[in-house]
Amino acid sequence: MRVVFFGTPDFAVPTLAKLLAGPHPVVCVVSQPDRPRGRGRSVTPSPVARLALDSGVPLLRPERVGDAETVAALSATQPDIGVVVAFGQFLPRSLRELPSRGYLINAHASLLPRHRGAAPIAHAILAGDAETGISVMRVEREMDSGPVAHTERVEIGPDETCGELTERLSQVAAGAIAGSLEEIDAGRVHWQPQDPDRATVAPKIEAADALLHWDEPATALVRRVRAMAPAPGARTQLEGTRILVLAARAEAGAVDRPPGTVRARPGEPLRIATGEGWLLPLRLQRAGGKVLEADAYLRGRPIADGTRLGDPAGGLPPTGNPRNPR
Repeated sequence: MRVVFFGTPDFAVPTLAKLLAGPHPVVCVVSQPDRPRGRGRSVTPSPVARLALDSGVPLLRPERVGDAETVAALSATQPDIGVVVAFGQFLPRSLRELPSRGYLINAHASLLPRHRGAAPIAHAILAGDAETGISVMRVEREMDSGPVAHTERVEIGPDETCGELTERLSQVAAGAIAGSLEEIDAGRVHWQPQDPDRATVAPKIEAADALLHWDEPATALVRRVRAMAPAPGARTQLEGTRILVLAARAEAGAVDRPPGTVRARPGEPLRIATGEGWLLPLRLQRAGGKVLEADAYLRGRPIADGTRLGDPAGGLPPTGNPRNPR
């Protein structure tokens, strides 16, 4: 089958690499336009576009993938099937039905219909899910609602971050797409409709999602730290300065001070009171500074016993979370 591939970030690269090495020719790659990236904000191709350029595959980088010029260019490649992995633009009907098979398939990083949306991996961690996976579905107009041909289940490690889980799932997605293409080519594919009553939504992560509300239980706060790592990083404030908590663990036990209050005792790790138990930060980063292990951070910037952490600018008064008053 002649394949057209739609993808943009690092997550999509393993799938494109596997397709390029496989039996079905990739006749065109479509990615987002070059954008400012990295610390220097220089304009560079997306990770998928870079792989396409290095591989000599025809590449399109439209601002609007549904424009007439792009549709015509893709039609000229005479694709049999389309593969979508984290592309980042809405795909209109003119593209969804363009291949000779009449559809596109997508590798979505959740066990559909759970966690439909832009950030399924982070939301799976936030929800405390024990497992997630990859669902290969047919692309339809409603977001992530198409029938599913193949599912790969993956356990979520107890300390796994969003970044670590994303890397693992990117490899799983590559295998799942390759296997699904073989099933389609052989005429053995079976499409299972999703149950809309079981659907949950995983919207794009916003700045407010990274805020640590200290009156939540320590276990929930640790999940938020994992879900926001490595970026954007779960955040709080210390005397007006933003601090990112990039790794932490929860400790059960009675709390003898208000949520967000530090307990710093000689010879003990730093503890932060929460609504239920203690949070022990393991890696910290001050705004503009380096990521440091907690003991190294505290050697340079000690935090006194009884210090209150909070982020009034983000909606959290020093006394707690207004969404969950105590």
